[in-house]
Amino acid sequence: MMQMLLAGGMPVLTDRKRVADEDNPRGYWEFEAVKNTRTSCEWLRQAQGKAVKMVHLLLTDLPREGYSYRVLLMKRRMAEVLASQRVMLQRQGKSGAALSEERLSQIFLGQMARVENWLKEQPHFAVLPVDYNELIANPMPQAEAINEFLGRALDSEKMIQAVNPRLYRQRIS
Repeated sequence: MMQMLLAGGMPVLTDRKRVADEDNPRGYWEFEAVKNTRTSCEWLRQAQGKAVKMVHLLLTDLPREGYSYRVLLMKRRMAEVLASQRVMLQRQGKSGAALSEERLSQIFLGQMARVENWLKEQPHFAVLPVDYNELIANPMPQAEAINEFLGRALDSEKMIQAVNPRLYRQRIS
């Protein structure tokens, strides 16, 4: 998504500290300071008008006063998310949580549901759910919806050129 937004003409906030690797050959597109949102939101000054990659659980820690947010909430098949995480941890020589995939799935889906319900109640958040699997299969309608949601200032054609289906791994139908 971050690559699509940048290609379409939106500036992105990233520090490139987490470099490309086998799991993410185009890099991670993160901004380290975002991970500390619970204790400091100083980074928000740099973020205005830019796309920022953020874990869903940190959205509830963003300040409610003085800001409005547009959230592209990425959705992907849970089995694929878990498979992707498992492969990444194996490559890094790390072990995952000592929980079954079923339990991890329940936890993650519960977290997502709580965040989504919370977002519905927040007047300072506008949210567009984006289906990752549909985006890969048919990017133009998704790019157009994103462009519309963000104010029609992006180039949808360039956005879809950033989509690389070969990078879609751990496919589970």
